[in-house]
Amino acid sequence: MHPDRLQRLRTAMTQARLDCAAAIAGPNLFYLTGLSFHLSERPTTGFFPAQGDPVIVAGSLEESKVASGAPYPLRGCYYSDAAGPVLAYREAAQTLRLGGRGQGMARLGVETRRMRVMELRLIEDAFLNPRVDAAEELFAGLRMIKDASELAHMRRAVEIAERALLAALPAIQVGQTERGIAAELVVQTLRAGSDADLPFTPIVASGPNSGLPHATVTDRALQPGDLLTLDWGASSGGYMADLTRTFAIGAIEPELRAIYNLVLAANEAARAATRPGRSAADIDAAARRVITTGGYGDYFVHRLGHGLGLEGHEDPSMHGQNETSLAPGMTFTIEPGIYLPGRGGVRIEDDVVVTAGGVESLSTLPRELQVIGV
Repeated sequence: MHPDRLQRLRTAMTQARLDCAAAIAGPNLFYLTGLSFHLSERPTTGFFPAQGDPVIVAGSLEESKVASGAPYPLRGCYYSDAAGPVLAYREAAQTLRLGGRGQGMARLGVETRRMRVMELRLIEDAFLNPRVDAAEELFAGLRMIKDASELAHMRRAVEIAERALLAALPAIQVGQTERGIAAELVVQTLRAGSDADLPFTPIVASGPNSGLPHATVTDRALQPGDLLTLDWGASSGGYMADLTRTFAIGAIEPELRAIYNLVLAANEAARAATRPGRSAADIDAAARRVITTGGYGDYFVHRLGHGLGLEGHEDPSMHGQNETSLAPGMTFTIEPGIYLPGRGGVRIEDDVVVTAGGVESLSTLPRELQVIGV
């Protein structure tokens, strides 16, 4: 499937009038080549010209990986730690015949969200100060629609994440700390079969801490009457799951139960509204309308969700100003929330894929309020 991805990239570059697209170590390079590289002090950059074979610049330790794993002809330009990468990047420019010594200015699309100054300076030197354009929309256009193999990995990641939570729940009791719960959740996620590189550190937020959308783990111990929000993920083949469930630690205040029911209704409304042709803004509005009508609109302080795949956060962004039209194969989170400062909060997050007839929830855990820990 990777050669097909390369051809789709070339079509998009032609439409964008780009001579070449550059991707550094990370999800876009993996998507196009199937090769995984860590971002480090040794820069790695793949160059994908509109015409001709791609070229990759990498440290010499990566040579065997490139030779054995590339799905199409991929010329390697390698460097040692002693020599450094400058000449390897110049060799790549000469090989591509784009903007090198004695050639005209090249127009390159780069990952402006991810590329470091280090890679940019090496590219500017090698291609003699090319015209550099942002290529985020170009890469996003390729990756937003997931194929069957990608969806299989995402289903597997969700299955792993759900199994991990169910294994961790018996350990959650009054007196257990947020930090201890997070550790148990990480252990169970790895035992369930997740890739070693988890999508993110779990959020474990209890009592008043659950009123913080992006709470950090603390040593606070669970108390009766707390809300407990768990936001965790897993990874399979590089593809990610991102889920959230909120639990009650024993009996909770009536208002906390009321906001839980509102968030549950908002989650249901967003899933019901999701279908091809609707905009991301429409889905955000469907959830937000429920919470606003219930009197808590000021406490739903973030977008409805975000795209999901090789990155925990990718396109499409599910916010109220995004008019991107949904299409089958798009995957994203639906995660409405209400956060009462100093008291507690609720978030219910599912991973979904747009289908020809509407939407499929990849996540299957119960959404109704569950009482645990007592």
